[in-house]
Amino acid sequence: MRNGKSQRARWVIGNWKMNPATLSQAAALTSEIAAQSVQIACQLALSPSALHVTRVQQVLSEPQSNLQIVAQDVSLQSGTGAFTGDISAAMLKDAGVSLVLVGHSERRSYHAESEAVLAQKITAVLTAGLTVVLCVGEQLADRDAGQAEAVVLAQLQAQVAQIDPAVWSSQVMLAYEPVWAIGTGRTASPADAQQMHAAIRAYLRSLDARLENTLILYGGSVKPDNAASLAACPDLDGALVGGAALDAASFLAIAHAFAASA
Repeated sequence: MRNGKSQRARWVIGNWKMNPATLSQAAALTSEIAAQSVQIACQLALSPSALHVTRVQQVLSEPQSNLQIVAQDVSLQSGTGAFTGDISAAMLKDAGVSLVLVGHSERRSYHAESEAVLAQKITAVLTAGLTVVLCVGEQLADRDAGQAEAVVLAQLQAQVAQIDPAVWSSQVMLAYEPVWAIGTGRTASPADAQQMHAAIRAYLRSLDARLENTLILYGGSVKPDNAASLAACPDLDGALVGGAALDAASFLAIAHAFAASA
């Protein structure tokens, strides 16, 4: 058993970001992944753009697939209303979404999303009955200054305090993404990733024993050639995959690596 005591679920999520360019390309990629997903013994999910969600859902329902859909963002507003450009958690749920990314470094950076904004988004997602994938991670300057763990735990602390442990344990998973390793071709070493994941798990355990088995994914230039070494780390429960998720063969190879290490 991993970590010598528990068998947590394994997840591999493909974050397509602002890709691919067309609905037909999104449908084709979904179909290619779905066709082989049943052979992989871990939970797979795709995170298409908001415009592509319904088309991806259509592909996954014909025939029925075990892949889930993850929204890349959500409005902090609930229900409906005069919020131009926003998409509520309830709308995402109705479209077939099961999980929502919150706090991705690109949202924090390009859209200046504060911890207060993220807290509101988390509340909206949980209220709608969806699962939050909360992203945390440090900049290169933080790591070079020896502050990586402090920065990540501060991001986590800002959100965990507002959520009931029973809700957290059933509706929240984490994704640790060292910002300097996203889309750069660089990746944290397995030892670096394991050290941070272990620190996160220890912090959660110190707050409440029910939080110890929170699923913690790793994101940051995960590729087929490093997936097995990352998957072998006892506190890594899966991967949030960026660029490699746009190639079905690469994404499936990563998924196989994590499934094999379960």
